[in-house]
Parts: sequence; C-alpha cells; structure tokens
Amino acid sequence: MVAGMLAGAVATAVLAAGGGVAGGDGEPCYWVRTEARFAPPTAFIPSSAITYDKRLVPAASWIQVVQRGRPGDMSVTVRVKGMKPGHAYGAHVHQKPCGADPAAAGGHYQDHKDPVQPSKDPAYVNPDNEVWLDFTAGPDGSGTASARHDWEFRKGGAGSVVLHREQGGAGDRVACFTVPFVPSG
Repeated sequence: MVAGMLAGAVATAVLAAGGGVAGGDGEPCYWVRTEARFAPPTAFIPSSAITYDKRLVPAASWIQVVQRGRPGDMSVTVRVKGMKPGHAYGAHVHQKPCGADPAAAGGHYQDHKDPVQPSKDPAYVNPDNEVWLDFTAGPDGSGTASARHDWEFRKGGAGSVVLHREQGGAGDRVACFTVPFVPSG
C-alpha cells in the first residue's frame, strides 16, 4: 500500500501483486482513493483541488474520488461536501491535470477518441464513451455519483475530474481535481 500527502491531497493506492484479482473474483485488483479541499489557484498553500467559482465550489469544500477495477471492469465514484445546496453539477474525467487556467485539464477522457477535437459528436460525447459523474448537491451541500465501464483508462489518458456549471456533456468549468488514475495494464 502506498499513501502520502500530495499538495493538499491524500492519495492511497492498492495494487494486487502480479496483476491478478485480489481476494477472489468479485474484488478489484486495484483501487485508488484520493481526496482534497478546494482552494483558489492563487492560494498561498496550493491544492490539487482548484475552485474557479467560489460561489458554486467554496474554498475548503471537499472532494474524494475512488477508482476501482480489474481487466475489463472499472468504476469511478466522486463524493463532495460543502457545495452549493440544490445545484446540479456536471462532472467528468478529463485528460490532463488541473491548472490555474480551467482549460489546462484538456477535454473529456474518451474510451474511443473522437478524431475531431474539440469533440462535439454525440457518437463520442456520451456517458458510455466517457466517465460522467453528474450529481445534484443535497440540502447540506453533499453529493455523490458513480460510473461503471467495461473498459479502463489508457496510460497517460486520464488526469483529473472537472466539475462543470451544468449537467450533461459540458459547460463552464467551476472546479478541477487532479487524480492519479490507474491505467490498464
């Protein structure tokens, strides 16, 4: 097991030795859990969770992302606390890590990559080809969402979870969390 502090985040990863399934057929052979508190990009103490809109994602609000998987089966779950109550957020896995510029995270991760970028074709921009984690914050500002796929991330292909102003395919980026996703293989 590996654990450590990563610029405002705590990350834990477990990988089964030899790439086999850990503990039986129903358990994942790998999992990653990472969490952080959101901070503005100009914060004195930087965070791997960046808020671009403090009205929708207040500084010090919290995010956790868990990835579990084995060959041909992967799930990603996001949990948040401290968001704007009642707001419907879009959330997706993006290609690159977060940066001070909301565009730094690149486009949505796609299992089958659209040859035309930025991708707008519904054949590629959909919850079967991308990891969509849309949620509505409850009265206490908490929310959760999960996505499951029969594919896994390519090496270097997934780098963050971006929260969008609106649910669905895209919209203004209001926050970003850099996540050390595990690729297939």
